[in-house]
Amino acid sequence: MNIVVYPGTFDPITNGHYDLIERAARMFDHIIVAVASSPGKKPALDLDTRVALARNVVATLDNVDVIGFSCLLTELLDKKGARIILRGLRAVSDFEYELQLANMNRAQAPHVESVFLTPAVENSYISSTIVREIARLGGDISKHVHPKVVEALDNLYNT
Repeated sequence: MNIVVYPGTFDPITNGHYDLIERAARMFDHIIVAVASSPGKKPALDLDTRVALARNVVATLDNVDVIGFSCLLTELLDKKGARIILRGLRAVSDFEYELQLANMNRAQAPHVESVFLTPAVENSYISSTIVREIARLGGDISKHVHPKVVEALDNLYNT
């Protein structure tokens, strides 16, 4: 069975993330969306909320699970029996950082491969950072995220 781990902070999960997850779900046997605690990034949404939102967004995909994690990614892959990391590339600017991560993961776990997917054009400009900023300023994010994410960010910034 090809188990793929798609790690990220998902603060929040966007339509761009969902696009990659949905396409990967057609390519691989099992996808684990691994929501990183990432305390160094100081996420706006707590880990439990990010995990719950991701679960809600991918609920219709039978071969996708969502978990939270706070260990090394390579440790998580070993625990889950996975050998593939899925990462997204929106722009050329993402490539250098993603290549560095892939090489570091390979140095720590030579049996692990990284696979990169690009989002659909209509999702290529979406980032969690931009979505959060638009939501914080009261803008409309409904075209970029699931309705539950709209609700969560509205509760975070407007209550």
